[in-house]
Amino acid sequence: MIEQTLTIVALDGHIAYLEAQQKQACEGCNGRCGSQVFGKLFGTAKKTFPYRFDLPVEVGQKVTLSLDDSLVVKHAFAVYMLPLFLSLTFAFIASELLLMAEGWQILAAALGGITGFFIAKTRVKSLKHDIKVIKIHPISIPLTQIDGD
Repeated sequence: MIEQTLTIVALDGHIAYLEAQQKQACEGCNGRCGSQVFGKLFGTAKKTFPYRFDLPVEVGQKVTLSLDDSLVVKHAFAVYMLPLFLSLTFAFIASELLLMAEGWQILAAALGGITGFFIAKTRVKSLKHDIKVIKIHPISIPLTQIDGD
């Protein structure tokens, strides 16, 4: 199981918008590792994730969600391999069965890759429904000094 603790940043009825905290890949490399370099290049814009809760939640509350590892592997396989497989299949059909010219084979391969991309995209949307709530953390009240202590 993959677990992640997220913070509720906005509410819209029963739908809460969750945001994950950005984690440094390596604390000791002082910005020389590839992860931090790519982070600087592509920005650190935080993305929100909508999730529908049955229980009442509040902004600022932390929630722990989980996802089964095997689902991630299956979806990653679909995203990476399905477009490649369909691209090669369409190119093979165009060249060997239909005896098309090279330009049409390239076009068929591109069409197969695009078709595989859209099929994989629809399959990955189902991943959002497999997320389970492990724990809804209570909102912690900050400790303050009381007069007279």
